[in-house]
Amino acid sequence: MSQVLSPSDVSLVTHYLDLAGVAICGLLGGAVARAEGLDLFGYLVVGTVSGLGGGIIRDTLLQHGTPVALTDGAYLPTAFAGAFLAFLFTFGEEQWNRLFLYLDAAVLSFWAIAGAQRTLSVGLAWLPAVLIGTLTAVGGGAVRDVLLRRVPAVLGGNGLYATVAIAVSGLYILCADQGVPTLGIILGVLGGVLLRLVATRRGWQLPGGLPMEPGKALGHVRARTRGGRPDGAQPPGDEEQSAEQEQPRDQEQRHDEEQRHDEGE
Repeated sequence: MSQVLSPSDVSLVTHYLDLAGVAICGLLGGAVARAEGLDLFGYLVVGTVSGLGGGIIRDTLLQHGTPVALTDGAYLPTAFAGAFLAFLFTFGEEQWNRLFLYLDAAVLSFWAIAGAQRTLSVGLAWLPAVLIGTLTAVGGGAVRDVLLRRVPAVLGGNGLYATVAIAVSGLYILCADQGVPTLGIILGVLGGVLLRLVATRRGWQLPGGLPMEPGKALGHVRARTRGGRPDGAQPPGDEEQSAEQEQPRDQEQRHDEEQRHDEGE
């Protein structure tokens, strides 16, 4: 399997996966522009940001020359083409939802692999490769959402998103480390698409904030260290002692009241 693609062929394949992701995200960005009611220039801007944002973030962080989106003549036209297709054609809601799901799942896998491979190619370790692969996959969509004053989808509230990118990046890196990058590309694309589709259809999500209250927990700890009770109540022995102390006070108070009554008479 390791002989199916040479290292240069692997770079070429991931380059085409990168371009495919640019085209798909350009189309998705154009669809978002349609939903926002933008004009043709808005389509091109949103589609270009969506298609090129993740790759530019990746190449800027790697600091190995000018971002490839600005040096390779294929990138900008590809992003423009995807956005222009969204400008020309419209789909019904059901058709678009189905198309968006498949395209989004595919582009996550494409870019996670491309980002991880490029990071490994410049000599960085596996953990930065996972990070850069994930940023490549989700960066363009996040920048697009911020531009349109939306909460980025990667921050939650949907099916597994960044989690899929992390899994795909990790799988490719593992296979590349074992000398079978071709297998990593195949398994990464198929596994990423499948995981994203299943997570979306079954509503799998990462958990939100847990209902823990640090103030109450700290109060319990302090009460126990002081020998008290966390709810503010006194131990049984203390209650009896307090009752015994209150009895003489009550008797003295009743005696004073009787004395004042007699003096009044």
